[in-house]
Amino acid sequence: MMVLLRHLLGDVLRRLRQRQGRTLREVSADARVSLGYLSEVERGQKEASSELLSSICGALGVPLSQVLREVSDQLALAELQEAALLEDAVPTDPVPAQELGIEPVPDRVPHVADMVGV
Repeated sequence: MMVLLRHLLGDVLRRLRQRQGRTLREVSADARVSLGYLSEVERGQKEASSELLSSICGALGVPLSQVLREVSDQLALAELQEAALLEDAVPTDPVPAQELGIEPVPDRVPHVADMVGV
């Protein structure tokens, strides 16, 4: 499972807006962004350009660096969770090559002289 940056960014923007008790309509008007587009950004359906992000952050009265820091923190948590899930999914005992239908690798690679009978 891969975490998409646009989903994390949308979640952070939505939480900031909701904490302020503001509607999508209010923020979209202040940011001069269409209501539909802002909604899609918040839902992680659209990638926001740096100019658009700057405008939304300005409308929310929050520095872009704060938004990016929160996104970065969320991304770090998601990566840790993903790593833990992968670690749990990896078997601790290796599966023998024969069970996988693979010819086992010999302990010693034959020397050319061994193959030509010298």
